[in-house]
Parts: sequence; structure tokens; C-alpha cells
Amino acid sequence: MLNIFTLANGRLVQEEIESLEELSKFRPIWVDLESPTLEEKRWVKQYYDLSIPEDAMDEDIEESARFYEEDNGELHIRSDFLIDDEDPRSVRVAFILNRHNDVSRRSSGVLFSIHEEDIPVFRLLRLRARRAPGFIEDAKEVLLKLFDTDAEYSADTLEDIYDELEVVSKKVLAGNVSDELAGEALGAIARQEDLNGRIRRNVMDTRRAVSFMMRSRMLNAEQFEEARQLLRDIESLDNHTAFLFDKINFLMDATVGFININQNKTIKIFSVASVALLPPTLIASIYGMNLAFPDLRALGEAAFPYVLALMAASALGPMWYFRRRGWLK
Repeated sequence: MLNIFTLANGRLVQEEIESLEELSKFRPIWVDLESPTLEEKRWVKQYYDLSIPEDAMDEDIEESARFYEEDNGELHIRSDFLIDDEDPRSVRVAFILNRHNDVSRRSSGVLFSIHEEDIPVFRLLRLRARRAPGFIEDAKEVLLKLFDTDAEYSADTLEDIYDELEVVSKKVLAGNVSDELAGEALGAIARQEDLNGRIRRNVMDTRRAVSFMMRSRMLNAEQFEEARQLLRDIESLDNHTAFLFDKINFLMDATVGFININQNKTIKIFSVASVALLPPTLIASIYGMNLAFPDLRALGEAAFPYVLALMAASALGPMWYFRRRGWLK
């Protein structure tokens, strides 16, 4: 899908392009390629004289090659954007911004973005730019606002993580945690830990991208100050992720502790039962020897019930003692 965005009365207007001829009708500030076909890449190459690198969206690209500037003025930024749904993940987006192209002026001042799937941050920015006049002024503003919106999206996701952990916390700290409830809690904690880690990696990547924009001197004074504020917001998000990691570790330890308590209760029952059965076992061992016992000879036919009663009493006695001491609770 090939979408272009133009400014009309201070608002961002979206147009979906379906042929090469349609590109000549507009003067965009942002060209967005979502899962572009070879034909759409050819249109961009032919009209804007812009070659999209083959490894633009590769996940394993070297870190040193994610932020750089070409000799012709092209700024290349590869950054990750978070998608928080049933399957949280990060999507790699390649940005190309040509501030001054001596070969083709059509791409000068135009931001190009290439990605494999639709991203919530992009949808949110498009919605805001359509509703708020003057929200976007140029291509650099688009890129900066994308990173700003990404930070807001990460902040909202962190709030959702905190809410989920609060639910788990109430269940775990209420006491009487069963093994089934503990298993569910551990699963929920693990999911939130994974999401929190993705957010921390995402904000770190955003920090590096914004810092690169500031070092490249592509921003005006107002945009530069906005970028500095964005870095301060990212710093606060980074601190909050550290707080959530501490909370996750606490809940993990508490849940595992309750599991250990449940296991200890089970082991304690077996230990008490084994100790209580030692006296009956001893009695059975003694009277099971091939010897003539005077008491059994005197009892005659009542000898067998007598031994059974003695074994039962020797088992119930320790059980009564353990229960009185509270060891069976």
C-alpha cells in the first residue's frame, strides 16, 4: 500500500496512490509505504529518484547502520515501534528524509517511511493531524511527532501493565493462594514482564533516534526544544519501567513463596503421617516375631483384637498430640 500525505489548510490529508500517474498530482511531505510491492517501489524510484535499500526493514541489521546520512543529503533512520495487542511485538520502520537532493527536487523535504504492517502510532498521528490545524508543518515535524506519539503510546501501555499487575497483586496478596491460582498469576506476571521489557527497548531505540536527529542539525530551534522535551519524557518512562520491573520481581517472589508454602504443607502432612505410623509399625514388628508372648497366650482368642487396638491407640496418640500443638493446620 502506497499512501501520500499533503498539507491542506494546516491539516494532513491522506491520498492512496494506485498508479504512477497519480504521484504527479500531489506535492506530499510524507510518503508511507506499508508492505510495498515491487511495483510501488519502482514508482518511488522512478518519480522521486529514491532507491529503497533491500535491507530497509531487516531486524538483524547492524546497530551502526541504523542511523546515518548519505552524501546526497539522505538521512536514514531505522527505528522500532511497539504494537500492543494479543501478540505484543515491535515492528521495524525505515525512514528516509532528503533535506536537499541535487538530482531530483521531487524528493527534497519529503519523508519516506517503509514498514511491513499498520502501526497504531501511525494511525494515531494521522488522526491528530487531520483534526488539529498546524499540528504538522513539514516532513521533519512528521518524524518528530511520530517519535513523540510513540512515547505516549508506550506510556499508555505502561499504565495498562500497572493495572494488570494490580489485579494480580490483589489475588496473590489476599492469601490462601492455591496452586492453580498461583500458576495463573505466574503466567500473567511473565506476560507483563515481557511487555515491559519490549517497552524499555522501544523507548531506548526512540531515544537514540531523537538524539541522532538533534546531532544532525536538521531541526529548527522550536523543533530542537521539542526534541529535548521528548528526551526528558523518555527518561521518565525509562525510570517507570525500572519501577515496574521491581514490582514484577516482588510479585514473582511472593507467588513462588506461596507455592513453596503449599508444598511445605503437603510435605508436613506426609511427615506427620509417617511419624504417627511408626509406633503401630513397631508394635506390628514385635508381635509379628515367631515368639511366644505371655500376654497373648493369656488373652487367647482376644489376642488379635488386642493387638489391633494397641496399634490404633499408638497411632491416634501422636495424632492427638500433633493436633493439640497445631502442627496439622
